[in-house]
Order: sequence, then structure tokens, then C-alpha cells
Amino acid sequence: MYSIGDRIVYPMHGAGIIESIEDRMILGKTQSYYVLRISLREMTVMIPVDNAGDIGIRKVVSENKANEVLGLLECKNCISNINWNQRYRENLLKIRTGDIFEVADVFKSLKVRDIEKGLSTGERKMLNTAKQILLSELFLAKNISLQEVEDTVNKCLGF
Repeated sequence: MYSIGDRIVYPMHGAGIIESIEDRMILGKTQSYYVLRISLREMTVMIPVDNAGDIGIRKVVSENKANEVLGLLECKNCISNINWNQRYRENLLKIRTGDIFEVADVFKSLKVRDIEKGLSTGERKMLNTAKQILLSELFLAKNISLQEVEDTVNKCLGF
């Protein structure tokens, strides 16, 4: 169980801080919810406490792990020759895991592909989603400003 003030990651939405834990009655049943403020999206999400593990909620990675993720972004071997449909499905599965290394891999491969060959509308949306999820966790893990996180990520990618 998490506590108020804990920094957690909600797969497909990003990282945030638990602002409160509230009991709500829905369909005649009282249930506890984490109220999570997603740092970069100015969004608040309610997550059922009982289902948190099932949906992949986890603590934000340590600063050391965040540095490992940034190191992964520096590796340039990532262009895939599979068709866009299969690539899209594989990338979506990676993002849904909530694993920061998988999300970073999706972000890096789509960013490089965008620069070299361009992206479809669906992949461009996925690139933006992966970027927001990645930045939100790095922002909380490294305790630096959003601008510093973006600058660091761009530097790792060579931009």
C-alpha cells in the first residue's frame, strides 16, 4: 500500500504524487482510492487501492535507474524494419507494461524514426504519449526542473 506523498507511476498516464487516499461509494460499494496528481499533464486520477497492483502501479525509479534510462537513450541502434502496424502494436504493449526502460525504448525508436523517415499520425501520438510518460518519471526521479529533464533527454538523443 502506498501513502500520501508517495511518487508512483500509472502506466499509460505517467508519474505523479499521491495527494490523498479517499473512500468513495460507487454502485453501493465503498472503496478506497489513491488520488494521484500527474505532474506534467495537470491531471488528477483516482486509482482503486485494491486494483493498484493489477494495473501496474509502481514507485518511481531511483535516480540511479533514471540515469540508466538516460544511458539507454544514448544508444543509437533502434531503427526497425517491421511494418508500421506490427511496430505500433509492439510499442503499445511496451508502453502498457509501465516499465520505464520499455517506454524509453519506444520513445527513442519513434523519435529516431520520425527524424529519419517520418511517422504516421498514430505513431506520432504514441511518440508524444511515450515522451510525456518518460519525462514525468524522470522529472520526479531526478528532482530537477522539467526544462532540465527535456534538455538532458535531447542531449542523450544527440539533439
